[in-house]
Amino acid sequence: MGKFFELQFLTGHIHYLLFIVLMMTGLFIVVDKTNLVKKIIGLNIFQVSVFMFYVSIGKVTDGTAPIFPMDSNYHVDQAAMQTILYSNPLPHVLILTAIVVGIATTSLGLALIVRIRESFNTIDEEDILQIEQKMTRDDNQKYKYLLIVTDKYLFEWF
Repeated sequence: MGKFFELQFLTGHIHYLLFIVLMMTGLFIVVDKTNLVKKIIGLNIFQVSVFMFYVSIGKVTDGTAPIFPMDSNYHVDQAAMQTILYSNPLPHVLILTAIVVGIATTSLGLALIVRIRESFNTIDEEDILQIEQKMTRDDNQKYKYLLIVTDKYLFEWF
């Protein structure tokens, strides 16, 4: 247990702590805020922290890009390949794809917020819920008689 509190261990892993703080900040914004634009911003903060975490996992100390060493005849030098330490390229490739998906998701979310603003004249989650409840009550009052008559004739038919 004492190993986790040593200064060298903490300074070597401080970036993980920062990623966790950034991730929890984004999650808090998503859960706490009722403004839909702020929720999108919170999701983006959360997403960026995950991106940074995965990129940091792919980095190897003293590692180089995974490009095979070639000799003068353009053949792979097997002896040099055994001594070189390579970084893992997979997290970087996955993050490039995730960035594209994140941009598309953000733009879709913002487009939906624009449509919600046009329909409800607000982007606050609680106000939208109150407006929807009022609309449901109004519809129930408006169509109450129609539902009673329809049910009466439906049961008489069976």
